[in-house]
Parts: sequence; structure tokens; C-alpha cells
Amino acid sequence: MHAYLITAKPGRLARAARWAGRWTVRLLALLVMVGLGAVVFPLRAARPVLNYLATRAAWLELWAASVTGIGPVGAAVGSGLTDEFVREFHKTRTGAPA
Repeated sequence: MHAYLITAKPGRLARAARWAGRWTVRLLALLVMVGLGAVVFPLRAARPVLNYLATRAAWLELWAASVTGIGPVGAAVGSGLTDEFVREFHKTRTGAPA
């Protein structure tokens, strides 16, 4: 049983304000979801292209290294970045209280 059945009902203005507030929150939530989708969808759709470009770039670097005799620099830089990422992730994962 609602309290306003015993006492005075909320006025039309109060009910209209509550309705407008509720729909404003729903609209804002929908806009946030659409905005996130607009950012995430192109990135996910471009992933196969990015994977192909990365593969071709690695192949090109290896070809250039074999032609010039200079070792592939990307592998050394990439492995260093990977090691640093693993070190930082491990520090964060093990440092948090359980």
C-alpha cells in the first residue's frame, strides 16, 4: 500500500518532474552506450586490417634486415616492451591485498 493512498497524492507537477527525470536518465544512459559503441565498433572492425598490416610490417623488417645485413630492431624493442609490461603487471597483481 502506497503512502499517498492514505495521505495526499503527489501533484501533477511532481509526477511530471519525476517522469521527466526518469526519462532523462534513460536517454543519457542510451547516449553513453551509443557513444561507446561508436568508439569500440570501428576498432573491432579494423582489427583484421591492423593484424595484416602488423604482419606485413614484420615481414618487411625481416626482408630489409636480410638485404642490408642490419639486425631487426623491432624485435629487440618489442621484446623489451613486453618484458617491462610483464614486470609491471606482475608487480601490480602480486602487490594488491587479497
